[in-house]
Amino acid sequence: QVQLVESGGGSVQAGGSLRLSCAVSGYIYSTYCMGWFRQAPGKEREKVAHIHSFGITNYADSVKGRFTISKDNAKNTLYLQMNSLKPEDTAMYYCAIGATCSVGDFGYWGRGTQVTVSS
Repeated sequence: QVQLVESGGGSVQAGGSLRLSCAVSGYIYSTYCMGWFRQAPGKEREKVAHIHSFGITNYADSVKGRFTISKDNAKNTLYLQMNSLKPEDTAMYYCAIGATCSVGDFGYWGRGTQVTVSS
């Protein structure tokens, strides 16, 4: 049974930082893609960043230069370091894992952690 559990969300002022974590268990495949997604009220879910098991990363234009995705294979944990946060970063953040980095291939999801950025 695959489980993903996010943590690290919270409320910060604009310009602040947060680090999200996602603990993964039960995923048995050695080749995978892990990603962070977010969804704000009234908006569609968007992919923020992803990292392939080979280490290749990709970011949404809106977070390039501010967010960093990383993983610790020994701890089975995915991270998202978020710096220079803006009010428009306010959303529920979800981690996901799948066979490829195509959005439709992320088959397992966490329940999310809320990030709120005030101006």
